[in-house]
Amino acid sequence: MIGISESVMQFLLAFLVVGPLLGALAALLPAPPGLKGKSPEQAVLRHGVTVTGVILLAAIVLALGFDHDHPSKMQATTDISWIPALHVRVHLGIDGISLPLVVLTALLTFLCALYSYFKPPAGPSPKAFVALLLLLESGTLATFAVLDLLLFFLAFETVLIPMYFLIARWGGEGRRAAAWRFILYTLLGSVVMLLGLLLIGLRAGTFDMVALATDNGRSLSASVQLIAVIAIGVGLAVKTPMWPLHSWLPDAHTAAPTVGSVLLAGVLLKMGTYGFVRILLPIAPHGFHTFAPYLAALAVAGIVYGSLACLALARQGSKGDLKRLIAYSSVGHMGFVLLGIATMTPTGVNGALFANIAHGLITGLLFFLVGALKDRTGTTDLDALAPLPPGHRPTTSGSAAQDRFQTGAALYGKAPRLGGLLAFGAVASLGLPGLAGFWGEMLALFGAFEPAAGLSRPAFLTFMAIGAFGTLLTAAYMLVVVRRVCMGPVPQKAPTLPDVRGFEFAAWTPLVVLTVLAGLWPRALLGLTDPAVQQLLAGGTR
Repeated sequence: MIGISESVMQFLLAFLVVGPLLGALAALLPAPPGLKGKSPEQAVLRHGVTVTGVILLAAIVLALGFDHDHPSKMQATTDISWIPALHVRVHLGIDGISLPLVVLTALLTFLCALYSYFKPPAGPSPKAFVALLLLLESGTLATFAVLDLLLFFLAFETVLIPMYFLIARWGGEGRRAAAWRFILYTLLGSVVMLLGLLLIGLRAGTFDMVALATDNGRSLSASVQLIAVIAIGVGLAVKTPMWPLHSWLPDAHTAAPTVGSVLLAGVLLKMGTYGFVRILLPIAPHGFHTFAPYLAALAVAGIVYGSLACLALARQGSKGDLKRLIAYSSVGHMGFVLLGIATMTPTGVNGALFANIAHGLITGLLFFLVGALKDRTGTTDLDALAPLPPGHRPTTSGSAAQDRFQTGAALYGKAPRLGGLLAFGAVASLGLPGLAGFWGEMLALFGAFEPAAGLSRPAFLTFMAIGAFGTLLTAAYMLVVVRRVCMGPVPQKAPTLPDVRGFEFAAWTPLVVLTVLAGLWPRALLGLTDPAVQQLLAGGTR
């Protein structure tokens, strides 16, 4: 879009990876006297906003300088030998698949830093919080930018420690148990994944992801591909998370601070699905083809399971937590991403990548909103937010009499802008046409309608039907949430709730705008991903 030399593009991409790490180290140092402001705590929080803002600006410039006429080409590449004996290189680069994820990561981290400046999470020193936030950003950006299998693993693991401490030190009730569960699940999955990555690299003679994708599995035997897909797939599935390896996610989301939940859902979950597309699809295509039907079956099981869990949490009298409900909704939404990848078609994989970005925008917004709701009311328990009148007991019949007593929390009346934004996030999450959530799910289902050659079409038609049923369940629980939280008459003596504040408006507006733009103009994203996906599936021969 704008002419930027290749050397400047290389610098920008390297800066995106290294800049947050340097910022994290600087955050631990004493602030210069002239920059302390009212307090050292305010200074370090302002430092976090500044560093993430500079990283976001660099990501935007990188996106503007990206050659949009050739999105399948690796750009801004750096390739330096690191460990010659193992053929490991510092290899960086971006294409139409990774660029949207890089920009999404930079945007969400900046919005989280901005939100935390005005609403710091309760907990220990802000210095450690900002340093961990920047370390998390560095590891995530590196995951999407590196093109070496071992560097990918190192970047993939870098994010675990900062997220563990963000949950364990700044989280809510049950934070330590949730943090331990998160770290144990992901570490165990990563050990298995490392074995698969080493197997591929040693058998192929290189860890270079571009060379391996171009080779398209020709240097790997069928048995090696099968073992690699199982080993790497388990590690990626834990991070995605895929049912039934998802059980760490609801506890982690429920206990995490608001910004931790936003980054966990909006960015970290994408690392797993990105690995499926970047590594397994092009490098071990025959092994992936063998397991694709099983991946699709687990994906649609996750769609239905996540939706049913959300319906159970939304039911009156279930003591359902709103953060936990959104966490379970992520299991369902990521099921659509996995279904699209399992089709091994350009349509399905493009749908998966689109759904990745849409989920990051929409679910990030929802966690921001639920965090703001908890700040105002002190709870995210649906029964506490919308209690039954005295003398009435909840029933399971779903009768009209029951509905008359479920008056709701009346957020529309108490804080109309906050209520309107929550309803917007809910309808975007259920896949309303015209918003970002629609296109990814639709393309994933279209991909299942006509899967890749050699895959059982009757099986994938069944998966498509189950996935379509899951969209109805998603609409059901999201509408129940809107009814219970947003609707209902305002009690005469109800306490007033502050509506959307200025800093909240600044943090949430970009997510709302991008959700609408992606829904109305999907070509902006699909034009980037489709050529890169076409080349990836063809083994780099197009």
